[in-house]
Amino acid sequence: MDLTVKRMSAELAADYFDFFDNRAFSDDSPFYPCYCDAFQMTEKQIHAEFFEQMEKNGGGKEGLRISIRKSAERMVAQNIIQGYLAYDNGVSVGWCNANDRANYVRVGEFNPARKSGYYIADEAEGSEKIKSIVCFEIAPSHRGMGVASALLDRVCEDAKKDGYDKVEVYPVARQDYEPLDFTGPVHMYEKAGFVRVAQRGNMLIMQKDLRQHDNQ
Repeated sequence: MDLTVKRMSAELAADYFDFFDNRAFSDDSPFYPCYCDAFQMTEKQIHAEFFEQMEKNGGGKEGLRISIRKSAERMVAQNIIQGYLAYDNGVSVGWCNANDRANYVRVGEFNPARKSGYYIADEAEGSEKIKSIVCFEIAPSHRGMGVASALLDRVCEDAKKDGYDKVEVYPVARQDYEPLDFTGPVHMYEKAGFVRVAQRGNMLIMQKDLRQHDNQ
């Protein structure tokens, strides 16, 4: 594997959509269709851009996919969706959604149809500058090969360079490996120096203080 990681930009839109269209859910994942755009949308926006447009785009699962994709196309073009793509020999095989915490509406496990997810609006204030990671998606062919860890390392590295005080993550509170855990596994975060700071239901809030990891 020849792995490289690139920061997301509008110029990488083709690679982003190539990944989600062709590799992200090639194992018939129940999360399909998804383009990782709902974390920064209110329930009103989700209803208007996903479900109200679904019938206009042919209805059914394909109509929903088209609606979600069109919403993501807008958000990528406007640099609203931020994060990192992982490449193996030039082909996008992994994705990490990472942005300033204040830019997210909700974090943790999230299904737009069930309106779930933990809202962070009331906790996004304060003097600390925090980068949040809300999702990892790795192509089935590349799971268990260190792709998510490489993405995590890059997020932390760049967050420190960009003047962030902490990186914050929201895994499910379990130690067992679950390949569909898009919030990332606890053990990966612990290995990278994250510590648990709070728990909301079955969701952990973990942070890495970049000011205390000058050599990492």
